[in-house]
Amino acid sequence: MADRRRTGNEPDPPKRAGMTAGKRTPGQPGEPGTDLSAVREQIDGIDREIQALIAERALWAHQVGKAKGKLAAAVDYYRPEREAQVLRRVVDRNDGPLSDEVLVRLFREIMSACLAQQEPLKVGYLGPEGTFSQQAVHKHFGHSARGLPLASVEEVFDEVASGTADFGVVPVENSGQGTIQSTLDLFLTSPLKICGEVELRVHQYLLSRTGRIDDVERVYSHGLSLAQCKSWLRQHLPLAEKQAVASNADAARRARNADDAAAIAGENAAHVYGLKVVAGPIEDRDDNTTRFLVIGRASFPPSGHDRTSLMVFIRDQPGALYKILEPLARRDISMNRIESRPAHGALWQYAFFIDVAGHVDESPLKDALDEIDEFAGDVRVLGSYPVAVP
Repeated sequence: MADRRRTGNEPDPPKRAGMTAGKRTPGQPGEPGTDLSAVREQIDGIDREIQALIAERALWAHQVGKAKGKLAAAVDYYRPEREAQVLRRVVDRNDGPLSDEVLVRLFREIMSACLAQQEPLKVGYLGPEGTFSQQAVHKHFGHSARGLPLASVEEVFDEVASGTADFGVVPVENSGQGTIQSTLDLFLTSPLKICGEVELRVHQYLLSRTGRIDDVERVYSHGLSLAQCKSWLRQHLPLAEKQAVASNADAARRARNADDAAAIAGENAAHVYGLKVVAGPIEDRDDNTTRFLVIGRASFPPSGHDRTSLMVFIRDQPGALYKILEPLARRDISMNRIESRPAHGALWQYAFFIDVAGHVDESPLKDALDEIDEFAGDVRVLGSYPVAVP
């Protein structure tokens, strides 16, 4: 690969022979005239081309790092808006047969490995190993990032704020159970910014040491997961004790110590903690999805398809909330979510958490916020970040 090294000033490299001739359209194996050895030879050739192109991409990614000069850490090289743009183009180009989800995952891992050439990103999440938060880290940052399992969501905020972690991934809402209020409350006093979002399809499994449902007398899980499986538990384990713990992985660790205990967790937790799948998926809703936020210490430029999270403290006066929302509606700015939480330090005063479409640095949202700022008690932009790529 040494002959592919460049200074960074040359024009784009030419496309490989074989990659410019259009899509190959092989016949189906087993059809008349299909030679299996010839098909395998074609696949081997394509594999060589793919590997060569990935290596060349890694070299160009390294040139990007050199062009930026000597920076302090891996976090200085990471650009979520750029990654979102790359992944959207992957989806736009996809004509099958692989799904958008599969291709996005493949390209995410390639970008993750290329970035890790400088230094792996350190990403805090609610641990221990085997939680859905860890899955969200892998989905957003790829497996080349270094995950830091932490004991609580509050600790994730603290480790990112101190610089021990470059970013953190925290759950904020579930499609069936709604907003996770404890996460929102941390933004009331935290200086951190929201840098991204992850939507994770959540499948819950009943796991135990024996693998027999008749043995189960206690079920451990995070409170949110117990709520997501409430109907299933009522039908299949009505007499079993349900005990909420700090995380699903903590539940799995407890369940591995007794034959009469079980955990509700992701299937990955069964592999991590040596448990058997008793039943699953057991979530009550087919569309069970949890939204996670990526938190960091800096804001990033627009990606072209962004969302902005606001925290607004409103003066106590008639029509105050209307005056906040009207400038958004007048400019046809879509509002995705609004929540109110008690403001710290002021009795019966509330902060409104609002998610809207757009980036704070671009009109029409920029113009609307300038107008809102004139009569709101306080407006904090928690972050403008790329909308989760499907």
